[in-house]
Amino acid sequence: MKKILFSLILMLATIQLFAQNNDIEMADTLRSNGKIYVVVACIVIILLGLIAYLFSIDKRLKKIEKEN
Repeated sequence: MKKILFSLILMLATIQLFAQNNDIEMADTLRSNGKIYVVVACIVIILLGLIAYLFSIDKRLKKIEKEN
């Protein structure tokens, strides 16, 4: 039953993807002005910060687990 439900959910997700329109004016405007690179750079910086934070938390937890 779980496999059937999971398959149905995946099929519904792909149907939604086919219904999307690819004419995104904001992305075209940002790309033509060269500002899309600023957006991508901000996203990369945020993701790198989150990854560094998660690794630091993992190190602290390992240290606490070793002490106990």
